[in-house]
Amino acid sequence: MFSTRRSVTISLAAVALALTGCVTQMPQQPTQPAQPPQPPVQPLPPQQPPQKPAEPAKPAAIQFVPATFAALPGWERDDVRAAWPAFMSSCSVLVKRAEWKEPCSIARQVNGHDDKAIRLFFESFFEPRQVIAPDGADTGLVTGYYEPLLRGSRKKGGPFQTPLYKVPDDMITVDLAGVYPELKGMRLRGRLQGKKLVPYATREQIERADFTGKELLWVDDPVEAFFLQVQGSGRVQLGDETVRVAYADQNGHPYKSIGRYLVEKGELTAEQASAQGIKAWIAGHPTRMAELFNANPSYVFFREEKLPDPKIGPKGSLGVPLTPQRSVAVDATQLPLGAPVFLSTTHANSDIPLQRLVMAQDTGGAIRGAIRVDYFFGFGTEAAENAGRMKQKGKVWVLMPKEVPNP
Repeated sequence: MFSTRRSVTISLAAVALALTGCVTQMPQQPTQPAQPPQPPVQPLPPQQPPQKPAEPAKPAAIQFVPATFAALPGWERDDVRAAWPAFMSSCSVLVKRAEWKEPCSIARQVNGHDDKAIRLFFESFFEPRQVIAPDGADTGLVTGYYEPLLRGSRKKGGPFQTPLYKVPDDMITVDLAGVYPELKGMRLRGRLQGKKLVPYATREQIERADFTGKELLWVDDPVEAFFLQVQGSGRVQLGDETVRVAYADQNGHPYKSIGRYLVEKGELTAEQASAQGIKAWIAGHPTRMAELFNANPSYVFFREEKLPDPKIGPKGSLGVPLTPQRSVAVDATQLPLGAPVFLSTTHANSDIPLQRLVMAQDTGGAIRGAIRVDYFFGFGTEAAENAGRMKQKGKVWVLMPKEVPNP
């Protein structure tokens, strides 16, 4: 800053000098303070072009790491003859795809009772590829499921007070792949409200609503009816007749585990949250049964099928009958549906190895992830016991035809 006092002094001297040389006195003009010099103008820095926002990192992808059959734990000890019927069932669907046509066509010439011939077939035409999850894990969760038997009636009455519903007429299912091919296998479910498609009713809303006329059958146990929906299909004994109730559709809401709900509430430990443990908790807390069931908004609708041969299992998502202990459910967005899978895990509540060739022939609402397998135990009391307690760690190899790119 410049001094104001210095500016005033210079102005007074200049006025005195001017007065001495003037005859006519001029009116005195007010003096203006001297303006300080302006600082030099600094040039603006050159403008940089706007930076493009950094592209978000792509999520890690599932890996399929090539391996050898010798590296499969227990491959030589597995009775592959028990897996052959399940493989041939898969081939009835897969043979229509170019990459599977050759091996599935040649499989028709293989003696299904010859262990060496079957083993040679797989080792000649397939390559095991170990599944590695996007986070780098090579181990995942293996659970079990089964086909239950319920007692029922075609009419409501007596002990038969719990309905099994068929697909409601007002529920609309939209196959998203018709609009967005990249969303293959994904469906949107809802109902029309005016001209707007809104989410369909949750489990709690369905239980409270009037669904008169939508009943398929009536059963005598609401707990077993709930677990029937978890399993996806089952059998109902109607007096002298036994029918199969198969999965027909679902209300579009995500599946949520009631076992996890009880663990989060501090009612059970993770080890106690088996099917048997959950049923025991319900028996001790009957007034909280609705609260527990409504924690899972997903609801499954059924259709009735004849049961010509009790030895044949229910159809899975691939459209072929499931083979007990040789069929599994997987996440079809991660693993190819229908493909042979070598599973290395342990028996339920045990360290005894369970290492065998199985077929990925089914899916499930709770089966999500690269290394997530639901092992089909079959039908009957023993199958129910094993499935209810199955919660083991396991590794997975997918067997793909040689020279075929990873799925």
